[in-house]
Amino acid sequence: MGWMSDETGLGKTAANYVPLTPLSALQRAAHVFANEMAVIYGKHRKTYAEYFDRVTRLASALAAMGVKPGDVVATLIPNLPAQVEAHFGVPACGAVLNAINTRLDVHTVAYIFTHGEAKVALVDSQFISLAEEAVAQMDGPGPILIEVPDDEAGFPASGRHATYEDVLGNAPHDFDWIMPQDEWESIALNYTSGTTGKPKGVVYHHRGAYLNAMGQVISWRMVLRPRYLSIVPLFHCNGWCHAWMMPMVGGTFICCRDTTAPAIFDAIADEGATHFGGAPIVLNMLVNAPDSERRSFDQTVEVFTAGAPPAPATLAKIEPMGFHVTQVYGLTEVYGPATECTWGPHWEHLEGDDRAKIKARQGVAMPIFEHITVVDDEMTQITMDGETQGEIVMRGNGVMKGYFKNVEATEEAFKGGYFHSGDIAIQHPDGYMQITDRAKDIIISGGENVSSVEVEATLMEHPDVLLAAVVAKPDEKWGEVPCAFVELKPDASVDEAGLIAFTRATLAGFKTPKKVVFQELPKTSTGKIQKFALRDQAKGL
Repeated sequence: MGWMSDETGLGKTAANYVPLTPLSALQRAAHVFANEMAVIYGKHRKTYAEYFDRVTRLASALAAMGVKPGDVVATLIPNLPAQVEAHFGVPACGAVLNAINTRLDVHTVAYIFTHGEAKVALVDSQFISLAEEAVAQMDGPGPILIEVPDDEAGFPASGRHATYEDVLGNAPHDFDWIMPQDEWESIALNYTSGTTGKPKGVVYHHRGAYLNAMGQVISWRMVLRPRYLSIVPLFHCNGWCHAWMMPMVGGTFICCRDTTAPAIFDAIADEGATHFGGAPIVLNMLVNAPDSERRSFDQTVEVFTAGAPPAPATLAKIEPMGFHVTQVYGLTEVYGPATECTWGPHWEHLEGDDRAKIKARQGVAMPIFEHITVVDDEMTQITMDGETQGEIVMRGNGVMKGYFKNVEATEEAFKGGYFHSGDIAIQHPDGYMQITDRAKDIIISGGENVSSVEVEATLMEHPDVLLAAVVAKPDEKWGEVPCAFVELKPDASVDEAGLIAFTRATLAGFKTPKKVVFQELPKTSTGKIQKFALRDQAKGL
């Protein structure tokens, strides 16, 4: 198919075919943007030439420690220079990067060290005790620990391990990077949050990492030399591939250890940040920041938001503050963002709530995906009427290789030739998808499906509500009823009866919460609300 009658001599050669890898982006940037700022964190300011040199030394040091191609190197580091450098330095010695969530408990870290078979782990001083305890729990020897102190943030070296800067300083800088011979080679191993059972190890290949990073440049309307603020944790889908993206466009990677409103406003005002990604909880934090924490700025800041559908009320408030928000949607299994709510001129006239309602959609496939749509249980395309529900499925180069050491789970996820997301959505007549819920978050009350997302969006309209999460509470009569957990703003006065009455003004009776609990909501490291914990709590009410 597609071959001409005589293609003698038209095969792949070293001249016309090179396996795709994000590593090539930094090799190029080291020349093209040699003296331009690549990575900054406080006083740490490194040009692309210096960044390339440090990455090379890291690869050289790891190889000297016995790390071979295909071995796993783990990290337990916030969004700091060493974590950004590991995204290139680990694969540059042929190894596979396993960036571990810094908020996990010791048992889970021990499980990941064991399951991933990490040979070395780079660990921030804040988490060195966690790593040591995890290694102590393992049956085998465990990874060699290299400590990454952060004196400025108050986390000096423990003195118990070799430090990152010493390791780099003693490593030769003439190491030849080990580039993939096959773009299907693994570049990263990411463990899912494991809200149901043991976390699964998602394996990324060089081709997918390259294409996802390159594809987002288009989706994010990114031009040369963006100034990217790292809010999405680099242990979460490798920061949505943004560390790999920056050298492609000569961007500056602005590290941010702690996600707070002042830190974000300062980076925008002082460092000229132009782009960041984050969960809706981050947008909410900016919207509700007191004047004392805000800074004025001239540029429009492009924001990718994902992790949960943002409440239209939040979107309506943040855009006038100087942010242009694009909602994206994806999962660990698809390298981060996979769909985008691509804005069109035919919506420009919309304002306020009407505008926010369109922006709250999960949208359409990003350029690197072959096909993303919503299907029923028979894998048949659902009716695009904005009402019929089905599961979001995906096919294309942005889908993972599969789950590490878990053939059964991989086959299950890929059945029918698509990756199954487990997210329930409707499709509008224009094909734009909109999540109604995670399959496990749908509340079935008296046989009626209640979307927790819809109830949450309504609660978020109330001026006293800071955050809301809705889960199923067991009920003798209805089977399940909606139960709301709400974080209030500091000076709030609304009570349970008032909030229930507020939702009843816009929602059908069966969709209104039957119970409201006021408390701080449990969250994952990426700002997602841990509904499984709330479901357990609701069972005991």
